[in-house]
Amino acid sequence: MSLLFRYILKEHLYPFFISLFVLLFVLLTNFLLKAIDKFLGKGLSFFVMIEYILLNLAWILALAVPMAVLIATLMAFGRMSGDNEISALRTSGISYLRILFPSLFFGVIITVIMIWFNNVILPETNHHARLLSGDITRKRPDLDFEVGYFIDVLPEYRIMFGGREKDIFKDILIFNYQKNGNQRTITANTGEIETVFNGVIMRLYNGVIHELSYNLEDYREIHFKSYNVLVPVDNLSLNRRDSKIRSDREMTGKMIKNKINDYEIKISDIFKRINKRIKKEIPDSISVNNLPFINSQIVKFSASLRDSLGEDNTKYIRTKRRLKNLKNGLNSDFKLISTYEKYISKYKVELYKKYSIPFASLVFVLIGASLGIITRKGGFAMNIALSLGFFVFYWAFLITGEEFADRGELSPFIAMWMPNIVLGILGIYLCIQTAKEQKLINFDFFKYIQYDKKMRND
Repeated sequence: MSLLFRYILKEHLYPFFISLFVLLFVLLTNFLLKAIDKFLGKGLSFFVMIEYILLNLAWILALAVPMAVLIATLMAFGRMSGDNEISALRTSGISYLRILFPSLFFGVIITVIMIWFNNVILPETNHHARLLSGDITRKRPDLDFEVGYFIDVLPEYRIMFGGREKDIFKDILIFNYQKNGNQRTITANTGEIETVFNGVIMRLYNGVIHELSYNLEDYREIHFKSYNVLVPVDNLSLNRRDSKIRSDREMTGKMIKNKINDYEIKISDIFKRINKRIKKEIPDSISVNNLPFINSQIVKFSASLRDSLGEDNTKYIRTKRRLKNLKNGLNSDFKLISTYEKYISKYKVELYKKYSIPFASLVFVLIGASLGIITRKGGFAMNIALSLGFFVFYWAFLITGEEFADRGELSPFIAMWMPNIVLGILGIYLCIQTAKEQKLINFDFFKYIQYDKKMRND
């Protein structure tokens, strides 16, 4: 490792740790202000509160590190450019790529560490943070229900809400694993939740109940307009649990891949069941996985049977009733498939996110190095402002992509990697122009402002 390499690398370390500390302090303070109501009136011990803070510090660290890398690169190259060290190095025949190489090495090291962190440490801390948060929530007489996550605080139930408007929950999915081994899945368009002294009442509207016996032989489907579910909750005090159930953000990459594979197998089994039921009712049907086409086959078969037997024929009436039940069953099956596909997309988003966010550190090195040379000695405030601007753009892009991917309107890979691709192209372009010594952006007005303030103070 050459002296120049060590010198440039050392220039990144001090601003990186300082900016990381500042960012952690700001983000953690903002988080605690939002979560302070969880602690009020709970009678929690000091150690429980410290544990809660440390567990949530992990995901804050995952967000803060790429931004700290950008600030560190800006400050390092800004300081060296302001002291004419970059000019001196390039005058002596050292290329811009060689000057940039230590920063790229720094970015690669941070990326590798954060990929490991996001796959090993972060899922565990997220899991324990959720359990602790649920335990704290249990100490209050009412229960908090978050949208977009599986909720397993109620005995024998796993619940997910797709949306919420005030007290009305939407797109409700409930898994009920009963003690006798029977499985029950409930879907509802809307619903309300009411807490009573010894439990929770879920009032569901316009949905379907799927019941499967423990021996997997008996299956029943019930459509309802209104249905009430009473879940007894005996203990609402703080008890520390050890749950094996994990959400997507609490899984390692291997766990997520296994989960995706399980859902793909379920979808395949549903399609097999659909085609088997259609073949039973319509012998000459074509096996396809397209609901409109299947419905058209049912309509054609019903029409041909009516024309051959007559509308008042007993056989036709019985067949027509079975075909109606078949269509209702197919609609429910395809809704279930659509739900599973959304889960697959959601898990893929989380899988790609484990790698795309750490990779942003390397992308920010490309941007930060060029901007640092352009801005020269812009100061800590300017570097923070520039970093915040790029980071807001990055996260806005990422969050928007995640939203579209969760709805199935965008590929999870594109949604999670597009911010890196866009900013990476911008970073490479800035590096090429900087290597050609072309000044793309004029930041001299910041110097004039600083000089004017100094003159006024004197």
